[in-house]
Amino acid sequence: MDWRDRITVDPLICHGQACVKGTRVMVSVILDNLAAGETLERILQSYPTLQREDLQAALSYASELAQERYIALPQVPA
Repeated sequence: MDWRDRITVDPLICHGQACVKGTRVMVSVILDNLAAGETLERILQSYPTLQREDLQAALSYASELAQERYIALPQVPA
């Protein structure tokens, strides 16, 4: 699956944040829910306009962003 088939960015929708096509559900909301420990089933119940493939697309989108961007993290003393 290509995440581009399900994720879009439109400056007129959600201030240009990446969203699932045809919805106003931002990718960041999906990722925040997953990071908080929500299950895929629970997210799908909370956002009935989403499909399982949308959640996979959000993860694929985030994975690609993580490969392209370097974020310096503070080093912890040994």
